[in-house]
Amino acid sequence: MRDVFIEIWESIRRNKLRTCLTGFAVSWGIFMLIVLLGAGNGLMNSFMMGGDDIATNTMQVGGGYTSKPYDGLEEGRRIDLDERDVALTGSEMFSDHVDQVISSVSTSATVSYGKRHFSGSIEGNFPARQEMDKIEILCGRFLNEKDIRESRKVVVLQEDQAENLLGNEVRDRGMRLMGRRLDDASGRKVQVRDLIGKYVRIGDFSFRVVGVAKSNDASNSNTVYAPYTTVRTVYGKGRVVDDITFTFHGLESEEENEAFEEQFRAVVNLRHRAAPDDRRALWIWNRFTQNLQMNKGRGILSTALWIIGLFTLLGGIVGVSNIMLITVKERTHEFGIRKAIGASPWAIMKLILAESVTITAFFGYVGMFLGMIACQILDKTVGQSSISIMDAQIAMFVNPTVGLDVALEATLVLIVAGSIAGLFPARKAAQVRPIEALRAE
Repeated sequence: MRDVFIEIWESIRRNKLRTCLTGFAVSWGIFMLIVLLGAGNGLMNSFMMGGDDIATNTMQVGGGYTSKPYDGLEEGRRIDLDERDVALTGSEMFSDHVDQVISSVSTSATVSYGKRHFSGSIEGNFPARQEMDKIEILCGRFLNEKDIRESRKVVVLQEDQAENLLGNEVRDRGMRLMGRRLDDASGRKVQVRDLIGKYVRIGDFSFRVVGVAKSNDASNSNTVYAPYTTVRTVYGKGRVVDDITFTFHGLESEEENEAFEEQFRAVVNLRHRAAPDDRRALWIWNRFTQNLQMNKGRGILSTALWIIGLFTLLGGIVGVSNIMLITVKERTHEFGIRKAIGASPWAIMKLILAESVTITAFFGYVGMFLGMIACQILDKTVGQSSISIMDAQIAMFVNPTVGLDVALEATLVLIVAGSIAGLFPARKAAQVRPIEALRAE
C-alpha cells in the first residue's frame, strides 16, 4: 500500500498544475453541493420555525362565510361557532378520534404599564393551550384551572411584550436569553420577571401578571393570554367562540385525516344550516397534514438541491477522468514493462483507481471543509437577519448548516465518483498489450 501511495504522489508531482486545476473543479462541485444543501436546510428551517413547538395531533376550527345557498338560505352568511359546537366536538359522535377540546375568545385591547403600552389583543384561553401550542414559560406560570373557575383577572405576557412594557425594545430577537438583564429608562437593571405579580392595564381593567412566556417570532406576538371565563364575562362575549382546538388520535395518514375533516365539516355545517360540503363555511387547520406537507416539500427541495449539486460535481469528475486518460497514455510504456515482468491487469487497474479516488477525495474534502465554513458564515450573517411579514418577524435562514449525515453521504459520493472517474482509464490501462506498449514512445 505504501508503494502505491508513493507512485500516486510521484504522478501528481510530475503534473502539479494539471492536477490542481482538475482538483479545483472537484472542490468547487462539492463546495456548491454543501452550500446548496445548507442554504436549503436554512430556508426550510425558517419556514418550519415554531412547527416543532406545536403538537402536530391538533386541529383548529373556525367559522367562515357560506359559499353556496342551502336550506332556503342564500350564500355569504357568516357562520359563528358557539359553545354548543364545542360540546358537539367533544361528544360521543367524535369520541373515536377526538381527545381534549378547548375554545378561545379574543378582543383587541391596549396593554399598558406605567407610561409604556402596546396595542394587541387579549385572548381568553384554557390551561390546555400551553401543551397544545407548546408555550414555554420563562418565569411565573401559565393559566390554571383555578383561574378558570374563579374567573380571575390574571394574564400571561410574552417576553417581547414584557420587555416593551419595561422600556426595553428587543432589536435582535435571536439573541434573547431567559431572564437576561436589561436597562430601563433610569438606567436601573431590570428583568422580565420583575413584572410577575404586578398589575397591567388592559382597556378599563387591571390584570395581574402571573407569567411570562417565550415569544413566538413566527407569529404575531401581540396576543396576551387570560382565562377564558374572564374574557368571556368581562367583554360580554356570550356563547360565541372565535375558534375550537382539539387533539386527536388514530388518524395516521393524510387520507384518514381528510376523511375525518369532511365528516366533521358536514356535521357542524348542517348544524348551522350550511351545505355539508361547503369548505368556506368552516375552516379547518390540521397541523398533522400541514406537517406532512412541509416534510414532503422539504424532501422535494433536498432532492432538487442534491441533483443540482451532483451535476455541478459532475464537471469535476469528468476532469478527473480526462487527466487519468492522459496519465494512462503517458505511462503506456511503463505499464507494458510491468505486465511483461508479471504484473496482473488488476494490479494496473488498482493503481489507476487508487490515484483517481485519492485526487477526488482529497480535493473533495477541501471543498467540503470550505463549504461548511461558508455555511457557518451564512449563519452568522444572513441567518441573523429577518423580514417582517404581517407584523411577524421571520428569520431568512435558521441554522443553514449540514449535519454529519450529509458529510457521510458526501464522502460516499466522493468515493463512488472517484471510482467511476478512474474506471474507464483503469480498464484501458489493464488492456495494454506488453509488446505494443514496449514499442510506444
